[in-house]
Amino acid sequence: MKRFYFDYAATTPTRPEVIKVMKSFWKKYFGNPSSLYYEGRLAKTALTNARKKIAKIINVSPEEIIFTNGGSESVNLAILGSVNFYKNQFRRPEIIVSQIEHPAVLETAKYLEKNGVGVISLNVNKNGIIKLNELKKKINQNTLLISIMYANNEIGTIQPIQKIARIIKYFRQKNKTIFPLFHTDACQAAGYLDIKPKKLGVDLMSLNGSKIYGPKATGLLYKRKDLELTPIIFGGGQEMDYRSGTENVPGIIGFTKALELSQNERNKEVPRLKKLQKYLIANLLKRIPKIIINGDLKNRLPNNINISILDIEGEALLLKLDELGIAISTGSACHSQSLKPSHVLEAIGLPHEFIHGSLRITLGKYTTKKEVDYLIQSLEQVVQSLRELSPLSLKEK
Repeated sequence: MKRFYFDYAATTPTRPEVIKVMKSFWKKYFGNPSSLYYEGRLAKTALTNARKKIAKIINVSPEEIIFTNGGSESVNLAILGSVNFYKNQFRRPEIIVSQIEHPAVLETAKYLEKNGVGVISLNVNKNGIIKLNELKKKINQNTLLISIMYANNEIGTIQPIQKIARIIKYFRQKNKTIFPLFHTDACQAAGYLDIKPKKLGVDLMSLNGSKIYGPKATGLLYKRKDLELTPIIFGGGQEMDYRSGTENVPGIIGFTKALELSQNERNKEVPRLKKLQKYLIANLLKRIPKIIINGDLKNRLPNNINISILDIEGEALLLKLDELGIAISTGSACHSQSLKPSHVLEAIGLPHEFIHGSLRITLGKYTTKKEVDYLIQSLEQVVQSLRELSPLSLKEK
């Protein structure tokens, strides 16, 4: 059976161009970049060139790029590394995060809270946007770091990162301090939005290769050059002593190529996806009754459609669609095995019975209108059959 993939927010297939540039570094140029002999020097040169290329793409200095094994590690290094290095400068250090952050942020925050760090959670409105006035009120002399996701992995909401940065900058200038530091998880944003840290006004930024058609287990942390971090992985002191372990040279080469392609093609790909997104939403609302679109329709990634379909269970819908060759998600794929309701949909005020009928549809580079039409037709068919069996009859809010 032909498969139809609609879960690009979970992961993406590695592009042929990316695989091509990686090939020689698995066999021919396999040396350890820390070795002084010829093979090692070749690998070191490739690593240095990749760092320079990424620095140019996002308009930073090469020494501000730390290669990691993915988004979660980058997030952990940003938050734990900052808190551990600077915490002694505070009576009781605090961090601020939004309610709808990725688990990599929220679980790290829980760990810190158990170890004496204050954690302040920011509310979001019904569209998933943080409340800037609330942020202004909650920043204080003990705020060491603020971590706000650039674009949400479940509902696609894009946060006003530059406005947040201005609030932080005003607080710093008023109090003559370098704190709070500002980190953003930009893993979902990299293929669709401007990710230049200096333009955004962030001090730390996490990226992930598997979201931009690069290899899995690749990523980076941008760290402003005048800041310090305490490592979370110890060993040989690679990556300027911030991330020990032999560098994944093939992965880094592939990640660099994927980032270059995604940013170069962004201006062409975003309008194409927006058109498909608009078409899909319009047809779903027209052809399937009792559907709710979750998240902000304007400040949203161009590939994301998150819906609640009333009177059915999302898991049953997912399995029926899978039988028809459609790969789709009921929420965040990072924890899709959990029966807990989505913390993101809870945060925007959806009742549990609406959450359990939710689907996350994410489009990508290889999504066509023909595939979207097949999804619409299949959804209409499966929803009708499931509703005939369902005892539920919910009212739209």
